[in-house]
Amino acid sequence: MTVLIDEAIWPAHGTVWAHLVSDSSLDELHSFARRAGLPERAFDHDHYDVPLERREKLVGLGAESVSGRELLRRLQTAGLRVTQAEKKRRASGV
Repeated sequence: MTVLIDEAIWPAHGTVWAHLVSDSSLDELHSFARRAGLPERAFDHDHYDVPLERREKLVGLGAESVSGRELLRRLQTAGLRVTQAEKKRRASGV
């Protein structure tokens, strides 16, 4: 069971963002995020969005730094990946 973080390369709101995921369970991910002081609003279906300035702290707390490709592969392997189509279905209540 591992919490993973990718590179902060996604631009928005005047900074760049990384993704924080678990390769085993959302419970593990939420527990880590609470310990790290991440706000619940940062959660997006299967990951937390993390601004660059928080990334190193999360690595220091135990998040494993991986490439975006590796993060996605491990999220999919764990069966936790939520696709854009699934996000749209959930948002529409279907």
